[in-house]
Amino acid sequence: MPSRRDFITQSTKAAAGVYLGSLAFNAKSYARILGANDRVQIGVVGFSDRFRSSLLPAFMNNYKALNFDIVAVSDIWKMRREDGSSYLAQKMGHDVKQFVNNDALYASKSVDAVIISTADFQHATHTIEAVKAGCDTYTEKPFAETMDDAIATLKAVKAANKIVQIGSQRRSGANYKAAADFVQQGKFGPITMVELTWNVNQPGRWRRPALVQKIREEDTDWTRFLINRPFEAWDPRKYLEFRLFWPYSSGMPGQWMSHQIDTVHWFSGLPHPRSVVANGGIYQWKDGRRNWDTTTAVFDYGPLNDATSGFQVTFSSRMHNGDENPAEMYYSNGGEMNLITNKISPRGGLEKRFADEMNMQPNLLPEMNLVTENVAVVASANTGGDSLTTAHMRNWMECVLSRKQPNAPVEAGYAHSIANIMTNAAIHTGQKAVFDEATQQVMAGGKIFKY
Repeated sequence: MPSRRDFITQSTKAAAGVYLGSLAFNAKSYARILGANDRVQIGVVGFSDRFRSSLLPAFMNNYKALNFDIVAVSDIWKMRREDGSSYLAQKMGHDVKQFVNNDALYASKSVDAVIISTADFQHATHTIEAVKAGCDTYTEKPFAETMDDAIATLKAVKAANKIVQIGSQRRSGANYKAAADFVQQGKFGPITMVELTWNVNQPGRWRRPALVQKIREEDTDWTRFLINRPFEAWDPRKYLEFRLFWPYSSGMPGQWMSHQIDTVHWFSGLPHPRSVVANGGIYQWKDGRRNWDTTTAVFDYGPLNDATSGFQVTFSSRMHNGDENPAEMYYSNGGEMNLITNKISPRGGLEKRFADEMNMQPNLLPEMNLVTENVAVVASANTGGDSLTTAHMRNWMECVLSRKQPNAPVEAGYAHSIANIMTNAAIHTGQKAVFDEATQQVMAGGKIFKY
């Protein structure tokens, strides 16, 4: 007999022909598709701070209208597993099953899709596990921190033909969609420069001292945590403060740059940088971390078969001075596109007086707003239930039902991972990093970059 998951898939495929992709679809509409008792059953893979503070509020803003439910939580740490089950039961109004690991979760055949919010380096493997078990996923970024993981995950997702939304929520923002259209329609002119910045002054960012004191090795599964990373002895800081420690996270590139560099790929249609160099260090927070607290990376972008055209991108980030107001500035010969203010401006464009000197025509963009509504720049510390994350979660849920590709499909994650890994290679080797199309590997100093 067909399983409930098969029924949902077949029913939603049948419905896809009349699916409008509109936020106006209501609970009754979906109930007619799925049947009153056939809600889409969601499992939580990793009851993390990110899930609790950001992804869950976005889910809660949408689940009733779209007939979704959270029924299970998988976490290898006993405390978070139990806390997650209790907290989610209060939110959902019914018991939420606990699973000690993902093998147990998928063996239960109790979920149709999962939300993955685990350690950065685990996202790829956890996505492979999910799609091979027949589940769709909302996978937090970064998609992957090594090319081997990125290649394996892309292959698995394409083979399984599942719906995978990468947590690059800018792709569901009206302002970013308007910016993409403006560039892609040729109205902006060729991009000549992009400046990306993300600064904070937070000594506790990515630190978890209270939790470090609570966790015990016997209450979790350190071997399972490591997955495919080189063995290290048990270290609660690396378990809970993984964003500070390579190879469990690349830190700034994977956490912050991945959001911003994704817009470069989206707007330009380019698959990855042609090269990256980087400089920086640990200048302020001498707390044992491995990942830098100050980074500047410089990228060369352009057609892979034409080195005579292209543009430069810079990413600059510091953790010891700043108020977390991420900036994305796009420049052309005609002016600028400011994704802090969501405005197009002729500022910096080619003025008549300078054009006349060279018998050229002036080139000035119009003064205009990308969108009429005010859309705040989303920072990673304040994304809980915000409009972008809520819209992105909803887009995924709608695509689980319609079987259409989501706003940030697996290819978007693969592309940002290439840029992240190239940056990390430049950081760790001090060499210019490039991407070898033949092997799909990142090269620095003539060698494949692994760890």
